[in-house]
Amino acid sequence: MKTSRRTFIKTSAIATAGLSVMGQAACTANAAEVNHTVAVQLYCVRVDMKADPLGSLTKLAKMGYTHVEHANYVDHKFYGWTPAEFKKVLDDLGLKMPAGHTVLGKNHWNETASDFTDAWKKTVEDAAYMGQQFVVSPWLDENLRKTYDDLMRFLEVFNKCGELCRKSGMQFGYHNHDFEFSATLNDEKVFDLMMKNTDPDKVVMQLDMGNMYIAGALAKEVIGQYPGRYGTIHVKDMIKTDGEGHGGFESTILGQGLVGSKEVTDLAKSSGTTLFVIEQESYQGKTPMECMEENLRVMKSWGY
Repeated sequence: MKTSRRTFIKTSAIATAGLSVMGQAACTANAAEVNHTVAVQLYCVRVDMKADPLGSLTKLAKMGYTHVEHANYVDHKFYGWTPAEFKKVLDDLGLKMPAGHTVLGKNHWNETASDFTDAWKKTVEDAAYMGQQFVVSPWLDENLRKTYDDLMRFLEVFNKCGELCRKSGMQFGYHNHDFEFSATLNDEKVFDLMMKNTDPDKVVMQLDMGNMYIAGALAKEVIGQYPGRYGTIHVKDMIKTDGEGHGGFESTILGQGLVGSKEVTDLAKSSGTTLFVIEQESYQGKTPMECMEENLRVMKSWGY
């Protein structure tokens, strides 16, 4: 996601070579026949959602979206609505919310009690009430990855969160940016350390194929390196920009960029991914809603 999202995420947080892909596909029971879901990350239309959340959700539903992923859970409310209110809004529009983004931070873990805070337990409880399959943390604060030992300690919190979410029939996930593929600790990439030190039965990765491209990492290679770890991915495409911000890249309409988004999406599906979340944060002169409508058309043309 863009630098502006990082600021958004931090603010919200304060406020509240293994098996080959082909081998994994063979191990996945008829992966081609596994049901899949297309959703839209509501951060894509963040300005619209801030100005008129009900109207924005109504527009998305009329476009043909049936699933959304939230990016705003503050003071135990979704976009200003209580869970009960938000669930009614979604139900009335025929929308479901299989996933949501809420940062899991150091402030959510009580080291003395070796337990999560009541605030985080409420976050998980509300996610379960909304019918989520995935509770996704979309950021890892720098103070949690200053050293190898810092990271190892918090990855164990990730595993414990997986246990907590599983009690409510959900999975805990982490959504990458670009630093996971560029930053290293003990001569290993942060992403590799995360994959090797989280339990696959407890923690899934929501692979953002666009964010990682900024760091020079290719999603199709990473899916092959760690097959079967991605219950959900962010479907995104990237183009080069004239500016230096965000590594000189920005997101664009699916299929119009450099990522090879259809190939990656198909590969993820073949290795077991079931939730595909459309995300675009820059719009090249179009409105966010126009882009979301076009992205949904693209996904449908790909057979999703």
